[in-house]
Amino acid sequence: MRILGIETSCDETAAAVVEDGTKVLSNVIASQIDLHAKTGGVVPEVAAREHIVKILPVVEEALKDASCTWDKIDAIAAVNEPGLVSALLTGFVTAKTLAEVKSKPLIPINHVYAHIYGNWCDREASDFEFPILILTVSGGHNEIILMKDHDDFEVVGESRDDAAGEAFDKVAKILGLGYPGGPAIQKSAEKGNNLAFALPIANVDGLDFSFSGLKTAVLYEIQREYGANFDPTKIDQKFVQDMAASFQKTVVETLVEKLAKAADKYGPKQIHLAGGVSANLLLREEAKKRLGPIKFPTNIRYCTDNAAMVAAYGFHKM
Repeated sequence: MRILGIETSCDETAAAVVEDGTKVLSNVIASQIDLHAKTGGVVPEVAAREHIVKILPVVEEALKDASCTWDKIDAIAAVNEPGLVSALLTGFVTAKTLAEVKSKPLIPINHVYAHIYGNWCDREASDFEFPILILTVSGGHNEIILMKDHDDFEVVGESRDDAAGEAFDKVAKILGLGYPGGPAIQKSAEKGNNLAFALPIANVDGLDFSFSGLKTAVLYEIQREYGANFDPTKIDQKFVQDMAASFQKTVVETLVEKLAKAADKYGPKQIHLAGGVSANLLLREEAKKRLGPIKFPTNIRYCTDNAAMVAAYGFHKM
């Protein structure tokens, strides 16, 4: 069974064709990073207008790359929640129209749960055993999910304010590192001392997270050194590297500690990382040290927003 996936929940216009929920035949992504780098973050209406321009060419390219005509597509899976409303509408209305014109079933997809299926892409179905505990972390979401079976999810922990990915973006902006924040902070942290700043870990009950206070702590440290009206371009490079390393270390410690508590509580057969922040090398290393074998996407393109994960999830919903 071949599913065409469509993803436009934020700033990536993406389409992919996936066979039987694992075999990725194509995965096309039109990125808007350069466009939103000018404003240091995504402007919803700008993203939506760009989706309108790119969506049909991206779908056509995905079909071409998969050597697949419409008569070989069994269904269309498209994200309809959560995300930026105007961006979601562009992709979902396009998918709905194509489904009507081409007489294909339409499968609405939850973006957060789709990220989980990034781990299924380019793997064998036999590689998985339920129940699975997943830490899924991206710019807009931050959850620990107990997956009991396909399309059977229980959110057991989540962020009470900012997602970790959003914290990466905002701290990177404060430090003058640009957008997107995750890769920028990881690169800067490579030359930094992660013990230079004693940043706080929020004391949150249960398996929930909080990163708002951590962002504020970073801001206060910078203001203490450079004044309330500091210029990010004037911050000393060593200070930036040390702060990036200290911030990254604190975020990773927070995520891994909560994931370990959830693993002790639920005793899963497997533990997975998913979402854009699952590309972070320190998170992968620390999770493996603490919890043993961990699955994360086989390719970084399946970590960030993409349509292969949407199509893979669509297969199992179908």
